Amino acid sequence: MLDQLWDQLRPKYGIFLRLLEAIPQDRLSSHPVPGMRTAAELAVHLSRTVVRDMAEGVARGRIEADEGSENEIAAGLKTPAALIAFAKDCWKAADAAVATLSDAQLGAMVPTPWNKSFPGWVGFAIMDEEFLHHRGQLYVYARLFGVQPPDIYSVSQNAPEFRPAA
Repeated sequence: MLDQLWDQLRPKYGIFLRLLEAIPQDRLSSHPVPGMRTAAELAVHLSRTVVRDMAEGVARGRIEADEGSENEIAAGLKTPAALIAFAKDCWKAADAAVATLSDAQLGAMVPTPWNKSFPGWVGFAIMDEEFLHHRGQLYVYARLFGVQPPDIYSVSQNAPEFRPAA
């Protein structure tokens, strides 16, 4: 199940990276919707907390996401290229963690910083839902910024490492 889910997330992540390319640099730190994260903050939350921290946490047996530091990290990533490099690094770390996972780890209860524990495999189901939710927010932001986001089915235009496995 995890192999299939991860192979489905890979091209979605490639679309996310292309979406980050489309966000104008001068809008990365703006709040198009008052009270919600900026585009840069969403990108950090999505790539680090949702993808990297969840994958590494399941592998480690404890998710240790620090959402409180996301804004500071985002503030330091001032260009789409910097955000994309950060997001790619997060993917590489998550992909490496996923490659090490055993069925026992996926079935084990994993404590989280959100005062909940769940089986490791549930973390990946949550990851998929959160990924789509926040990527959708970035699509709305792109349109509010006057940018045409990439078509969600244009996976053939992703970098080779973010295309479907088969």
